[in-house]
Amino acid sequence: MAEAADVIVVGAGNAALCAALAAREGGRSVLAIEKAPEHLRGGNTYFTGGAIRFAYEGIDDVRQLVPDLSDAELAVLEVGEYPERKYFDDLMRVTEGLSDQEMANALVRGSFPTMRWLYDQGIRFVPSWSHQAFKDGEVYRFWGGLCLEAVGAGKGLSDQLFAVAQERGVEVRYDTAAVRLMTNDAGAVSGVVVRSPAGYEELSAGAVVLACGGFEANPEMRARYLGPGWELAKVRGVRFNTGEGIQMALNIGAQPFGHWSGCHAVAWDLNAPPFGNAAVADLYQKHSYPFGLIVTAEGKRFVDEGADFRNYTYAKYGREILSLPQRVAYQLFDQKTLHLLRDEYRIPQVTMAEAATMEELAEALDIDPAGLVRTVAEYNAACQPGEFNPTVLDGVHTEGIEPPKSNWALPLDEPPYQGYAVTCGITFTFGGLRIDARAQVLDTTDRPIGGLYAAGELVGGLFYHNYAGGAGLMAGSVFGRRAGTSAADDVG
Repeated sequence: MAEAADVIVVGAGNAALCAALAAREGGRSVLAIEKAPEHLRGGNTYFTGGAIRFAYEGIDDVRQLVPDLSDAELAVLEVGEYPERKYFDDLMRVTEGLSDQEMANALVRGSFPTMRWLYDQGIRFVPSWSHQAFKDGEVYRFWGGLCLEAVGAGKGLSDQLFAVAQERGVEVRYDTAAVRLMTNDAGAVSGVVVRSPAGYEELSAGAVVLACGGFEANPEMRARYLGPGWELAKVRGVRFNTGEGIQMALNIGAQPFGHWSGCHAVAWDLNAPPFGNAAVADLYQKHSYPFGLIVTAEGKRFVDEGADFRNYTYAKYGREILSLPQRVAYQLFDQKTLHLLRDEYRIPQVTMAEAATMEELAEALDIDPAGLVRTVAEYNAACQPGEFNPTVLDGVHTEGIEPPKSNWALPLDEPPYQGYAVTCGITFTFGGLRIDARAQVLDTTDRPIGGLYAAGELVGGLFYHNYAGGAGLMAGSVFGRRAGTSAADDVG
């Protein structure tokens, strides 16, 4: 049986293509196999906003990644700093201290060098003007540890990576699903069995990198690991991430690791389709809730909308919606904050209503009118005076109600009011495979499995309970690069 390539990469999202590029840098031939047809390629990367969280010391670091910023842009750009210690602290804070420290350190310390590597590969970035900054006078102040996104957002990042991969000689086979890992007599991985429209085929290789996502698109696995009701969640991204990559590795003795009952989920438009729509991409999400209220169909609040910047709460609050009556929640705003809403609130496909009174808004959205009027009245009475500032944790809060609102607590009292209906949209799962510092997959005795590497959303141990926005793409790039480099180094 002829060797298909020195390195086979399973998947074709951000992590997979970073692995492929790194393996090519190591002088190896690379074949990427993609389960999706070509017109649906890109994995979950395609459905992200393209924002990438990395450590930086100030504007000089940022300019290395966006060197063509004009003097006029630099004059109104305030990115502050996001040092490695803050990045690490944020990861530990949102994961309740459970994030594997070795992995967290690798992500944090590798973030800026990997951004430089991506730039050197040909990937281009821009300031995230509309999603991560608010205008304060003439200055755009960036907040929450994020300041750059890929040109063209997630779709743009995917398209750029494919273009570079093609230029570097990476072969991609579409409509090709990996179904089993091949091993030799020594127990090392020697290739993959794949299924395509032509049938089954054995593809041998010197090394295999698994980077084909978690099990978020598999309703049976969601119910089994995340719990009852999760089979009813909408899938934010691709329909192809159904857990085979993880299962193939477990079948040959790989070690399961991480938060198997946890996932990244978001507030997703109530009437969005069951899986991601490539034409709409990530715009079904609704992430401006810190500047309004979130209520149930009974008109009751259930979270502290202003507990933190949305970068640190949206992946947790999205999960809460699944347990609500009818799996629906409503985000409410008045005229004081409508100008702060992200562009995703203005798409034609949005499920929303506008009304002059809370009673009318409740009736339009099918919320209990009496419950909503009571909740808003209690909230308005609990709001304390203060200086509202969307770029910082401003401390403008409520007193005497549960749950409280810790920041950005402005009364809802300037009609017409707007309300948006959302449900739970799952992005990716947190449980997966255990890898070492070289991104090699470990077995259940903590020994590396020869010839097998992993990166991206099928790697466990980094995220628990919650998530810091932009850390997923960065982790895919950091560990994808490591996996590809290690695979290239180890091929005999």
